Amino acid sequence: MLHFGTAPWDLVVRSVVIYVALLAALRLFGKREVGQFTLYDLVLVLLVANAVQPAVTGPDTSLVGGLVIVVTLVGLNFVISRLDRSPRFHRLLAPEPTVIIRDGKFLTDRLRREGVDAEEVETAMREHGVDALSEVKLAVLEPDGSISIVPSDAKMTRTRRRVRYHRGG
Repeated sequence: MLHFGTAPWDLVVRSVVIYVALLAALRLFGKREVGQFTLYDLVLVLLVANAVQPAVTGPDTSLVGGLVIVVTLVGLNFVISRLDRSPRFHRLLAPEPTVIIRDGKFLTDRLRREGVDAEEVETAMREHGVDALSEVKLAVLEPDGSISIVPSDAKMTRTRRRVRYHRGG
């Protein structure tokens, strides 16, 4: 229970490789928030976790081996979260926002590429108080998976770095 079944450095390397591989896979997975995971997304995550467990632990089933893995993963996650504060590093992990509606017209190629369907966009429109597609000036799929809607009647204010829209009325 307290004796390593494999070298501690082997557990660290295995943990880092699997962490980085999963991070890359989830980055490629798309712009979906954890709260937006479907049932089959959850099943996939559970199966992947079960499948990679032997790759992380190898032949080690010791308590201290498990602690080495936990400390490695928590430490690596801490380092990645600190690195994510750097704009250059952040661009590697966070996708760019994608315009999916412009001037009341779906940009179907972008919707298809991002895996977003019209129903999801219409839900976001209703959440923003917009009834019809013709009332949408701009819809953007944000890096966090949310959809921002700019209504046609919004007034634009330019500031030094940002463009802000204000709803008329």
